[in-house]
Amino acid sequence: MTFVPGAVRSRTQMISDVTTQAIEVRTLTEQETAVAYATLPMAEIGPWLEQAFREVAVYLERKGAGPAGLAFARYRRAGDGLFEVEAGYPASTPTSGEGNVEPSDLPGGPAAVTVHVGPYDAGESAALLLQAWVREQGAEPVGEAWEVFFIDATIDHDLATWRTEVIQPFRPRA
Repeated sequence: MTFVPGAVRSRTQMISDVTTQAIEVRTLTEQETAVAYATLPMAEIGPWLEQAFREVAVYLERKGAGPAGLAFARYRRAGDGLFEVEAGYPASTPTSGEGNVEPSDLPGGPAAVTVHVGPYDAGESAALLLQAWVREQGAEPVGEAWEVFFIDATIDHDLATWRTEVIQPFRPRA
């Protein structure tokens, strides 16, 4: 299959009470970011995200580097019920970090993208759906998926209404 940026594949599924919308293929530009990291059990991620987003936003504003986009988070299973979490914002210029804030980036290239409505902890189901879809198209997922939050996690505490975009980079097979 040929991947066309902006092409939308119709597929709506209910996954663990989370609605996942159509899957779209986009070509992303690499983004410099500023992030905070933590290793946490699932139950502690929500409160930590609020703190991390606030801390990173203050840092970027102080450095005159943003935030240059919406808040995002990336999760990796760390074992024993823990997750390594990276959370922050795109930066308008590279940053060196300070205190708990470190520089990072979001990769460029082709990516499968969907939107889901519901709590952040259900995003793993949407990410697994994207990984399966990418493989069905004859490509290979690359790296971890991440979520972009269309809400302000520091204000909107009703997790059932959170709208997040889930992004899974991939490499087309030769």
